[in-house]
Amino acid sequence: MLTYEPKRWIRLIFSWQGTVLPRILPRMLAVGGFATLVAIVEHHVIPLKPFEGMPLPVLGLVLGFLVVLRTNTAYDRFWEGRKLWGGIVNSTRNLVRQALAFTGEGKELAELIVAYTLALKQRLRRENDLAEVRPWVSPSQFEELAASANPPLSLSYQITLWIERQRRSGVLSDILVRHLDERVRELMDYQGGCERILRTPIPFNYAVHIKQFLMIYLFTLPIGLVPNLGWYAVPTTLMIAFGLIGIEEAGVEVEDPFGYDPNDLPLEAICANIEREILALAEAPTRSGTLRTAASPTSEAGPPSQRVPGANDHGATTPPPFTRERSS
Repeated sequence: MLTYEPKRWIRLIFSWQGTVLPRILPRMLAVGGFATLVAIVEHHVIPLKPFEGMPLPVLGLVLGFLVVLRTNTAYDRFWEGRKLWGGIVNSTRNLVRQALAFTGEGKELAELIVAYTLALKQRLRRENDLAEVRPWVSPSQFEELAASANPPLSLSYQITLWIERQRRSGVLSDILVRHLDERVRELMDYQGGCERILRTPIPFNYAVHIKQFLMIYLFTLPIGLVPNLGWYAVPTTLMIAFGLIGIEEAGVEVEDPFGYDPNDLPLEAICANIEREILALAEAPTRSGTLRTAASPTSEAGPPSQRVPGANDHGATTPPPFTRERSS
């Protein structure tokens, strides 16, 4: 995704890279060439009669409304994809944060999460190259991913297995397991939302009809403009074609926000940010030494030497065991 300074409007006006101009230029030239041909015919072959009434302005108004609606629909898909990946960022942070606070270690979990985000990025781009995932998983886990039809789903299963191992070892209680599993469920929901965008394109008949209507309008426009404007109809037609075709093409580019187009979502940067932050967080307990594991005997009640006799690990006092006095 291209970054830019919106206040530098002069530089933006003359921008070429990342714009729709390289893709719409052939269509603009075709429309301009047809307008030139109509002008030649009108001046040297057969004079054309101007259109009566207002058919072209009305058609242009309707077409402009349809093109803008098409672009807004595409941008909604783009923004929905960005919100879903923002949710993935937040859920991965919370998952590692809670795991570290509850267990005292989370390096393996953080590596599985990094692998998950990379695999999800590949899946959303319809790719199956797991080379960048290999360093973050064990050989046996990588073999399972390579044989899986849905690698991100397999990695979410590995994350759940990590949580279950902590429960079986007594580090996590059932309540804490539910909290962590809720974060994994959120990842699955966000993945499902991204896959919904990927697999549900703009309806075919809707997309095709707008393109057909657009080209019919642009190729009939010179016939109505040339009798009134003469040669000035050629640049006028080109400007109208630039506006309508450009807006429609901008919507086509952003309707699938997970690809490699210049204005698609920066998935590489998002995944790199997740990797950097959660790996740094996973090293926090060993660096600072301030977090305690759930299985540690030290609790809020203080160290054993300062605790009230009979106090349990939660700071509550327990009554001394009942003893019966011996009769003499």
